Amino acid sequence: MKFTKKYEEYMQGDREKGLPLVGLKKLKKILKACRREIEAQRRIKEEVEIGESSSSVAIVQSKCDNNCSGNCPVCDGTFFPSLLQEMSAVVGCFNDRAKKLLEIHLSSGFKKCMLWFFGNSHNSHGSLIQEGKDLVTYAIINAIAMRKILKKYDKMHHSTQGQAFKTKAQNLHIEILQSPWLCELMAFYINLRKSKVDNNAPMELFGDCSLRFDNDKPTLTCCLFESMQVDVDLTCSICLDMVFDAVSLSCGHIFCYMCCCSAASVTIIDGLEVAALNKKCPLCRRQGVYQGAVHLDELNMLLGKSCPEEWDKRRQIERLERIRQAKEHWEFQCRAFVGI
Repeated sequence: MKFTKKYEEYMQGDREKGLPLVGLKKLKKILKACRREIEAQRRIKEEVEIGESSSSVAIVQSKCDNNCSGNCPVCDGTFFPSLLQEMSAVVGCFNDRAKKLLEIHLSSGFKKCMLWFFGNSHNSHGSLIQEGKDLVTYAIINAIAMRKILKKYDKMHHSTQGQAFKTKAQNLHIEILQSPWLCELMAFYINLRKSKVDNNAPMELFGDCSLRFDNDKPTLTCCLFESMQVDVDLTCSICLDMVFDAVSLSCGHIFCYMCCCSAASVTIIDGLEVAALNKKCPLCRRQGVYQGAVHLDELNMLLGKSCPEEWDKRRQIERLERIRQAKEHWEFQCRAFVGI
């Protein structure tokens, strides 16, 4: 079955729920209109080659090349703006729903009861895991749809504009595979799956999520249909160890919280919120990515349960560092207060 048909069938249920999606059919119609224009220009060029001078051929060839090699006036004015709007809607919806779901799972007591009540959710273990599963699938299948339509654009235009658009989407933080909430949902699914759950209706498109260790290097993996696999490396690129008290920057890269504070030139006491806007991600070198950092609580729970000895060792090391920084912080405050 072609992907577009499979995508439309799967997204039918989400459309009924009011979830946004990528309009593959509409975008393909835009590309088809562009293709017809290109073919018409090609026929004109062939006619000119037969009946007119080489200078006329050069003019027509230049017009056709402009349409095929980069900036295409036929579809660029509608294709990319439409896709950008749809990607923003999909990522925004996914982030909001994932955040609310995880807030329910991580809350306790009266707050949890209120969230269940006002959220009109079903208070059951099975409904939680199914909703998390649905959201992970929703994110990845839309990521595949975006990848395929951009690949089709580049193939038809013999250009790299589609790849350039992907870079733009990453800079705008609307690349769904870079969302920190996707990593959190994958960890959330594993955490709940380890508990007793009645899950007799596995999704056709969904494979499985797992935490695996290769040479003591942890990786969070999720498989989907068409051999699509998402791998999240859980090794901090600063300390080169398993991430501890993990945070995800708005660019999608994951680090230890203590390492992240060091890279942003802030103390653990002050936190990443006070990081300067010109501070860059240690990996992708993008600026302004610290203020939107997200603590990955579900991932920290998963790693803590999977590696209890290593986790306790790292907790003791960080506790000593926090005490040291807190002592220096208050000593500085006292000196400033008395004017020394």
